[in-house]
Amino acid sequence: MSPTPTRKSKGAFAMRSLSLAASMAGSLSVLLLMALVCISCGTGASVAFSLATATASTPSLPPPTSCNTCWHPALKTSWQWQLTGKVDQSYPVVMYDIDLFDNDASVLTSLHKAGRMVICYLDAGTWENWRPDARQFPDSVKGQPVSGWPGESWLDIRKRSIFEPIMTARIQLCQSKGFDGVEFDNVDGYTNQTGFPLTSNDQLAYNIWLANQAHALHLSVALKNDLDQISDLLPYFDWALDEQCFQYQECKKLVPFITAKKAVMEVEYRLKTAEFCPQANEMNFNAMKKHLNLGPYRVACR
Repeated sequence: MSPTPTRKSKGAFAMRSLSLAASMAGSLSVLLLMALVCISCGTGASVAFSLATATASTPSLPPPTSCNTCWHPALKTSWQWQLTGKVDQSYPVVMYDIDLFDNDASVLTSLHKAGRMVICYLDAGTWENWRPDARQFPDSVKGQPVSGWPGESWLDIRKRSIFEPIMTARIQLCQSKGFDGVEFDNVDGYTNQTGFPLTSNDQLAYNIWLANQAHALHLSVALKNDLDQISDLLPYFDWALDEQCFQYQECKKLVPFITAKKAVMEVEYRLKTAEFCPQANEMNFNAMKKHLNLGPYRVACR
């Protein structure tokens, strides 16, 4: 991520969701009308076909890679998330989430000596032109620029044979530096204007691959946003990290993590703590207020 504001196109995503819902409703109306016509023609078999084509089927999913040694944060886990500037190590929290490339092993050594678990942030869904491995991404996988994020473009996650080796190397770097887990960012490209016809199934396959790769290297793994696929992705991820679910009134989608005894880390940028902390605590979320630049500032709800 760049040192500028955060969550990508959230408002635009909501508008696209409404548009998609309207489009689906129109398509279903047409299919139901066709079905009624078929019934009048005595061809009931075509009714089943029409209804079956109304929704896309979910592909068969691979099994989760087990990781009994991976860190599984307790439901109540204090944490700090700092992705810009020199890491302020003074917070007495259980977990620090910091940038993979901007911090060397000495930072992790220091945090570990203080008893902290340390998570590496890495971008898995967009290309960032300032990263040391940026030249390894060919132009063919680079899509639309990410609005509000200079030097960043969406990736065509369907062309995984091209950049899976790059992501694997990033995950391995995370492990070799001594991180305890990984936070993959921008793993909901299918809900954004990427420049590619990405589908929910494309995203599902990619996110599962990422989680399994992390677990294969004994790294705890967080699901970042992508709320609409939680029902399928829950078995693959150890905890969740979400931005602005209270602002956008979508926190109920994260409840399956709590039900499964998996921690939810949540951040708000614009709301006042009094506007979300009471509900966050009631839902057993580990919520806090951060500034948009994701520097050291934090105000935890509990």
